[in-house]
Amino acid sequence: MISRTASELSASQLSPSRPEASGPATTRGCARAVAAAGLTAALALGCLVASGAQSTARAQGTAHAQGAAPTAHIAVPRNDLTGTWDRYHPGGLKLDPRFTSAIPVSTDPPLKPKYLTAWKAHQEASHEADERGQPLFSGYAQCIPDGMPAMMMAMFPMDVLQTPGQITIIEEAYRQVRYIYLNQKQVAIEDAEPEFWGHSVGHWVGDTLVVNTVGIRPEVRFRDVPHSNLMQINERIRLLSPDMFQDQITIVDPVYLVKPWTFTWQYKRRPGYRMLEYVCESNREVDKNGAQSLKLLDLSGTGKAH
Repeated sequence: MISRTASELSASQLSPSRPEASGPATTRGCARAVAAAGLTAALALGCLVASGAQSTARAQGTAHAQGAAPTAHIAVPRNDLTGTWDRYHPGGLKLDPRFTSAIPVSTDPPLKPKYLTAWKAHQEASHEADERGQPLFSGYAQCIPDGMPAMMMAMFPMDVLQTPGQITIIEEAYRQVRYIYLNQKQVAIEDAEPEFWGHSVGHWVGDTLVVNTVGIRPEVRFRDVPHSNLMQINERIRLLSPDMFQDQITIVDPVYLVKPWTFTWQYKRRPGYRMLEYVCESNREVDKNGAQSLKLLDLSGTGKAH
């Protein structure tokens, strides 16, 4: 299995910024020119140039006046997510290089009390096992992919392909593929066949992609948090700048959670990166007769391995 440490995936800090918007005076001036002189004169005045191009021209004009060479600029539409992205590490975040760790979310799951105690005990046991170098049996040991929403933590880089009617997200880790169908009706939650990545539909509200996902398999557990078939994953995805976007995730589950669980991940562009093949197949042992097996730790107290 391909193995990378968290330190190999670390990134330089970026400051999200929004492109300069053209002022209202320019818009009013163009309107007056069209009304007074007609379309031909308006074109001659350059009034039909996109506002982003106007901002670029003003910046380049200033650079020429100061004797600097003009800088090429490609405007990125505010709702175009196409490209290769990597997870963004917030400032001051330190990940243990022994593990390919997920970027932690800001809050623990708001589980109902009868589920929270067991979850905390399992988290502690998992941490102790990691420290011993004997991680507990998990989906990763079984070569099972993350599923949703863990796929969106971008353990390794991911491609986002925006095409008419859908957005496709391809995660390098485990070669996970997720489809978000645009402007489609969501399947009834009671009829949603359980899947690793569920059934996702979305639509644009201004520059924000609003996505709803239902139908996640019960064994697909983000941070080992149990969930019911009534769980819904709601996302608000938007560009912060041409080279950064964020995904605000809210999980709702009336069976297990006392309130919605919300957290946010951010991503930065990886221009020129080529996705690598990732096949999880090396967690098995083969004996002299060619039989395959997995050796798992036994937590029942018998001390036996399976």
